[in-house]
Amino acid sequence: MTAEYDEGCSCGDGKVPDQDGRCVMPEVTFMAFVMSLNTSALFHLGEIADPVTKETLIDLPLARHAIDTLVLLQEKTKGNLETDEDDMLNNILLDVKLRFVAVAKAEKAKQ
Repeated sequence: MTAEYDEGCSCGDGKVPDQDGRCVMPEVTFMAFVMSLNTSALFHLGEIADPVTKETLIDLPLARHAIDTLVLLQEKTKGNLETDEDDMLNNILLDVKLRFVAVAKAEKAKQ
């Protein structure tokens, strides 16, 4: 990775610099896919700000959809994952489900 990446990638559009400094799409891996679904869930739970507007939003149905997608992925890949992949998916699901419950309770209390 280049120093530019460490300080904030200027590639844009989801690309990252490769070893030669060219902007490329990141490698497609199971873990990267799971992380993207986790990021989506966290974004819709208001945990991550919009990179453009810097605003956060809470959209529980979209957060639930991302979580349900992770659960489906867990069910469909059961017994076919490497230990580190399985551990990461389990940990992410536990974390994001707990966050969902906390945000849902807070939203209900606002009503």
